[in-house]
Amino acid sequence: MPKQTFFNLPEEKREKIVNAAVDEFADYGLENASTNRIVENSGISKGSFYQYFEDKMDVFQYLMDIVSKEKTAYFKDNHPPSNQLDMFGYFRWMIKAGMEFNSAYPRMAQAVSRVLLGEGLYYGKNFAMYREKSTQALAMMIQQAIQRGEVDPSVDVDLAVMIMETWSNAISSYIISEGMKQKDIMKWVRSAKTQEKIDKLLYVMEYGLRKTESQFIASNGKG
Repeated sequence: MPKQTFFNLPEEKREKIVNAAVDEFADYGLENASTNRIVENSGISKGSFYQYFEDKMDVFQYLMDIVSKEKTAYFKDNHPPSNQLDMFGYFRWMIKAGMEFNSAYPRMAQAVSRVLLGEGLYYGKNFAMYREKSTQALAMMIQQAIQRGEVDPSVDVDLAVMIMETWSNAISSYIISEGMKQKDIMKWVRSAKTQEKIDKLLYVMEYGLRKTESQFIASNGKG
């Protein structure tokens, strides 16, 4: 996390440093990111940089904290269209709502995706806290869906979590990569063509986990 000297700066100057860091990570990732470019593009001295942060990892972790807080606030104010959605409907809504969030902060989303997914750091110890929070929520979702008869009870929950997590990351990476090529990423994400693409990607995952009609009949003692 940043040192107190960073938080003592005027808000405008903090935002300039953050924006310079976002652009740096979006363009170069973390491994190839340059503190010299961040310093130059934010208009501070290199000495000042180290008065604010330990290193570039410290900067990126601060960006992750910003994203986490913004996303929490976003989902607090956005709700599924129905309380009757099954697990797959709810997961579909989560994915699409996440795409809406990313399209509102495209450069930040690009930076996070490049570092966490492109460089594989999402699976490392530095970001274990963020991943654990996500995987625990998915595990609970799947367990509840099994109890409601929506998911094949023979499905291994941990493997199902891995599949849903991988699918979610793959969709996010695809949408961010393609969306950044568009003039208006928000309009593109909301387009019928993009929404259909997301649905098709989720369809493959859903019907690998969903309980089949024959299984559903057998489990309910019918037929």
